[in-house]
Amino acid sequence: MDYCEKMREMIGNSPLIIVRPSVAIINQSEDILLYRYIGGTWGIPGGVLQLNESIEECIKRTVQEDVGITLNTLQLFGVYSGKELINRVEESGDQYHTVAIGYLCADFEGELTPDENQAIEAQFFNLDQLPSETDPFIKNKLLQLKGQLDIKKTSC
Repeated sequence: MDYCEKMREMIGNSPLIIVRPSVAIINQSEDILLYRYIGGTWGIPGGVLQLNESIEECIKRTVQEDVGITLNTLQLFGVYSGKELINRVEESGDQYHTVAIGYLCADFEGELTPDENQAIEAQFFNLDQLPSETDPFIKNKLLQLKGQLDIKKTSC
């Protein structure tokens, strides 16, 4: 049983603050890796921090488990919280207030192999051609990232 499940047993449906490290994985063509549970919205890989785990360990573990890629160097992109990151699970009524910690990673190894047991699909997309089913919050942050990448190109 993971940390969130243990906390849910103790507090029921009351709001729970979770730390969710996420990573924008960028390949050599500057395409971004998006993934989703089949039928869901596209987003960037991320997990939920467990006890006795660092933020970096969490995101590296999650990405390895979910899509088979080993992350090397991580660069902090931003820390986000607030009303747009409050989620409620309709079936259970559980409410989560997320603190999202976003990283960038262009230094990775391995072949993209989404976990079929979790019904995950994953692929790289051009930042100018993100799927319409991309989570709006993530899409907004990726557009900011694209702007930063464009600035770096023109200043070189």
